[in-house]
Amino acid sequence: MTTTTDTSVLRRELHDGWTVRAAGGPVPEAFAGRRVAASVPGVVHLDLLAAGLIPDPYLDDNESALAWIGRCDWTYETAFSVTAEELASRAVHELVFDGLDTVAAVILNGTLLAEVANQHRTYRLDASAVLVAGENRLTVAFGSPVAYADRQSVALGARPRPYAEPFNAIRKSACSFGWDWGIATRTSGIWRPVRLESWSLARLADVRVVATPVADGGRVDATVRIVRAPGVHAAVRLGVEVEVEGASASVLVPADASEATASVDLAAVDLWWPAGHGAQPLSDVAVTLVAGDDVQDAATRRVGFRTVRWNTEPDTDGTPFQLVVNDRPVFVKGVNWIPDDAFFPRVDRDRYARRLGQAKAANVNLVRVWGGGIYEDDAFYDVCDELGLLTWQDFLFACAAYSEDEPVHSEVEAEARDNIVRLGHHASLALLNGNNENLWGYEDWGWKPVLDGRSWGAGYYHELLPALVAELAPHVTYTPGSPFSPGGQHPNDERHGSMHLWEQWNRLDWPTYRDQVPRFVAEFGWQAPPTRTTLRRAIGDDPLTPDSPGMIVHQKAIDGNAKLAAGLVAHVRVPDELDAWVWATQWNQATAVRTALEWFRAHAPRTAGAVVWQLNDCWPVTSWAAIDGDGREKPQLFAMAQAFAPRALLVNPHGDGVAVTVVNETDRPWEGALAVTRRAFDGRGLAAEELPVAVPPWSAVTVATEQAVAAPEHAGSELLVAQLDRVRAHWFFAEPRASALASAELAVEVAPEGDGFAVTVTAAGLVRDLTLTVDQLHPDASVDSGMVTLLPGATHTFRVRGIDRLDAAAVRAPGILRTLNELVVP
Repeated sequence: MTTTTDTSVLRRELHDGWTVRAAGGPVPEAFAGRRVAASVPGVVHLDLLAAGLIPDPYLDDNESALAWIGRCDWTYETAFSVTAEELASRAVHELVFDGLDTVAAVILNGTLLAEVANQHRTYRLDASAVLVAGENRLTVAFGSPVAYADRQSVALGARPRPYAEPFNAIRKSACSFGWDWGIATRTSGIWRPVRLESWSLARLADVRVVATPVADGGRVDATVRIVRAPGVHAAVRLGVEVEVEGASASVLVPADASEATASVDLAAVDLWWPAGHGAQPLSDVAVTLVAGDDVQDAATRRVGFRTVRWNTEPDTDGTPFQLVVNDRPVFVKGVNWIPDDAFFPRVDRDRYARRLGQAKAANVNLVRVWGGGIYEDDAFYDVCDELGLLTWQDFLFACAAYSEDEPVHSEVEAEARDNIVRLGHHASLALLNGNNENLWGYEDWGWKPVLDGRSWGAGYYHELLPALVAELAPHVTYTPGSPFSPGGQHPNDERHGSMHLWEQWNRLDWPTYRDQVPRFVAEFGWQAPPTRTTLRRAIGDDPLTPDSPGMIVHQKAIDGNAKLAAGLVAHVRVPDELDAWVWATQWNQATAVRTALEWFRAHAPRTAGAVVWQLNDCWPVTSWAAIDGDGREKPQLFAMAQAFAPRALLVNPHGDGVAVTVVNETDRPWEGALAVTRRAFDGRGLAAEELPVAVPPWSAVTVATEQAVAAPEHAGSELLVAQLDRVRAHWFFAEPRASALASAELAVEVAPEGDGFAVTVTAAGLVRDLTLTVDQLHPDASVDSGMVTLLPGATHTFRVRGIDRLDAAAVRAPGILRTLNELVVP
């Protein structure tokens, strides 16, 4: 902390010198009284792991062995020095915690400053009367989150939830208590930055910036709320200055006011667009609080000029839920996001950039942040702004009933205020949503008799949260929940609003996705294990089998493996050998999701979007993710990229035959002769037709094929091939296990290319869903494509990165090139 002659806010991070010790609960004898160096931001598990005192929680069944950590109290301590000059240089000194996880007492120099119990909000504590010249001792004493949740559940009254532990009785990430894809960590720690802020006259309490296109130009409105220091005379002239793109404006803050708005008009701006629809220009907005000529405080926000709305006007088919950006309807190609690590502080900007970059490479344009996790770090939304990935942010309520009594109600309001203000300026922010599945749960999951008249969250979703959004970010659309029907119909009604589709995974099969035409699908998905490299790193079973003990620990879904098997047998045989089983289940996951997406997209605009559950994992686990817990891509990600391609041919059942939907999600017309050919598996043409198509920009056209082309003579040995320019799609008339697929015969060539290799594969005969499992070549290897079907004699080139050496022999090794053929041929 350096003494200065100006009057601006001084900010000093307090991240050094921390220790942590167990302070109560079922502490193992080896940990009693032991102090460990602590990382801040961080959580206690990571400190114990770094000290070599616990095994990696992600391996084998260490989750169970480490459950005691969440039942213990933990005390963090540090010391920092302040000189007398520093103390005197400012009138107010505040400790600011951006995040405390979760139940904590904050003590400075022996004085209790606050007792807190909410992971999702910021705490600002006045330390002016306690801070001393010289050494200051800062203690954050965390209580067991498990014990607190248990006590609160009794005090508030138990409410329905899907899991045993009362995660809905504490304002903490729900999934930290475990989920059907997640490890139970029950963390404690100073999980986000902490700092000392010192100031004299006034500071910015919050800054809300909105960028709006106006004709060819734009307008930036910056609304600030200020706090004056105690004793500062109201006559002190305060002003707010705003600068963006070389233009500026200023406004005086009236003596009796704590809020002011300054607006800047720009003659010309470039619009911000979602990925696939245009560029993502961003502008920095500088906001300064001044007293006369002296700067008191300053902040920056980065904005993009765009309009976003959701069309929910009833039509003849029901009620749409259609995204419109800059007056252009946008088919939502989305993924659901969960925390990318069960230990949240490990996720930094680079990690966000990698994971969201993988999503964009799969042609995704929207990421839904699920309500059982966290409000992600600022860096997440910054990266989404840069990549053009729209964000749908749930408020943090998931799959359970929540008390509306105090102190919960006030905590919910405080966290909502914090995060609406923090996130509202982002160009990517397209939707704020009240909860995940709670409206549906209230109607269908037997909650009503159990609640017996007690509150369950309706007041949050229908009153508190929409009022706060209207006050703090009125430019952002709010919906009460997902799924949700805007006209008051059943919340999961196919004809209205958003819908979650889980019957296919739970009890039906993926071809039945084609039995429904929802207006918008906010969740659906299929399970598969992680890549083989990830599995073998995380599970030490010998032998490792689909049902060995470690595999079951890393399969959290109820009857998950049974559902995997049931979902396979109608399509392919169920392999006994582990690596083949991994490939089979991953193929089925990819095919299920691709089938659904092609169906939904073919029914646009009636179906206005599909959000896949889920993009990512938080640890190594069998789940619905397209990217596993070690960041490795499953075949599902490549299937999504195909179904979400800007120009795509989608072949689907149509009456007694099939139809081809030609999707053109570009700014140029797509015209030509659509060639549709029925072929034998050996490549011979059996019937063909050419259909002239002209598809305008941002449009789609569906054409039915002739019965002579669409009707096979031998369903198990024929396929339909649709092609327009270089885009190709395939349709198979029979299930794989009922088909005449032969063993794949593949020729491989490998050549250096840039910082990686080009792997060219040529098929002698028909090969379905060719996939290169690069993780087995090198743990850091990646590949650009997968799930590729090749006609006899056809070639595909994979681009491989992250490996120094590669030759054709390595690629030809058993288990590296996988195909559907091997799951059919005995």
